[in-house]
Amino acid sequence: MSLTYEFYVQRAEAAQSAADEATLDNVRDRELRSASAWRTMADRQLMIEAERVKADEVRAERRAAEREAADAARRLREGARD
Repeated sequence: MSLTYEFYVQRAEAAQSAADEATLDNVRDRELRSASAWRTMADRQLMIEAERVKADEVRAERRAAEREAADAARRLREGARD
């Protein structure tokens, strides 16, 4: 199961709502801790997604450079044969 930012935010909002409706202090405290944990996970998910995009860009640039180097080497080999 892939957990998304939206899922974490929904869980945080649900916990916050439960905390707002709680009549017992210990229940309110538990739900507030839960909401805080879900928000932390949501923030972490945003960072992971941003890092994944950066890593994909770096890999694409590296592949392009490798292709370009391979093409240049091939052209050199072909030119040496002529």
